[in-house]
Amino acid sequence: MSDLPWYIYLLQFVSGLFLANGVPHFVQGISGHWFQTPFATPRGVGESSPVVNVLWGFANIAIGFSLLWSFAPKGSEVAAEWMIVGLGVLVAAVYLARHFGSVRSKGR
Repeated sequence: MSDLPWYIYLLQFVSGLFLANGVPHFVQGISGHWFQTPFATPRGVGESSPVVNVLWGFANIAIGFSLLWSFAPKGSEVAAEWMIVGLGVLVAAVYLARHFGSVRSKGR
């Protein structure tokens, strides 16, 4: 890895987490579907309106891109840094798939 401070790598990873979390909320909301958010009751299990999901998804995507804008991979080993962003996306995607899959399968 390059000689960047450790927190740069952490922020690159976190940007991936935000970007991945924004996608399902934004897509469900823009599709007109109710979906789980931290604002519903019970938190993370109850469903929020499509508009809340669009706003929540957009906020996550905006934060993810803001972090990338400020801490975009540009070190001497840029490919490794983009893999850290990708790892953040993958970790969030697997967690969200398990969480939403579990929550949504209980209603069937």
